[in-house]
Amino acid sequence: MPEILPRHTMVKPSPRAWAALMMQRPDLAKKPVVAGWADAGYPLVVRRQLLSDDPRTVSLGLPLPPAQGKHRIAVTLDPDDILRADPPPLLFAAAVSAPACWRRCIDQLICLDPTTRVFGSLAWQHLTALPYLSAGSDLDLLWYLPHGGDVDTLLEGITAIDEIAPMRVDGEVHNATGAVQWRELRDAGADVVVVKELRDVRAVSRADLFTVGMQ
Repeated sequence: MPEILPRHTMVKPSPRAWAALMMQRPDLAKKPVVAGWADAGYPLVVRRQLLSDDPRTVSLGLPLPPAQGKHRIAVTLDPDDILRADPPPLLFAAAVSAPACWRRCIDQLICLDPTTRVFGSLAWQHLTALPYLSAGSDLDLLWYLPHGGDVDTLLEGITAIDEIAPMRVDGEVHNATGAVQWRELRDAGADVVVVKELRDVRAVSRADLFTVGMQ
């Protein structure tokens, strides 16, 4: 596995390593579905590193379904304990797991940008078939613009779809500098936006964000 994996990367842990972690963390092993998570083939997600995390390990998260308290579990694993790593699913692929009332909105988002990826409740339900979605769920998306991409056109398109969507459309626009919430980027009358990276969160001027160029 690469030493550095981007946030939102979905990874499959080794069942052996997961079993060893459960021995070290009996508090986690007692939670429903957690002990058998790796044996079921379910993924973990790369999250932002905490100060307490060993920098030689990969920082990972596991949000439990709402019926199980929606508890967010934070763990770390050695890179050698990761069997594979994949980007979050494409919205096009995950659409089959979405509520029927979301489909028109999702189709419009796919037309706007076919490369849109999804995280959050829809992604977890799609990847595990466990009941993550509820009536109050958001649709959490990731947009990766190419270098020189027209971010203003993208934001205008998302806004138009969000205004008629049956759910809240959330998510991040990514570039080489990091990730910015799309609403903050759209509404940034101020000169500074909050950029999320793997190891920290920092303020960056909007001008500098796009000087780097979307990748």
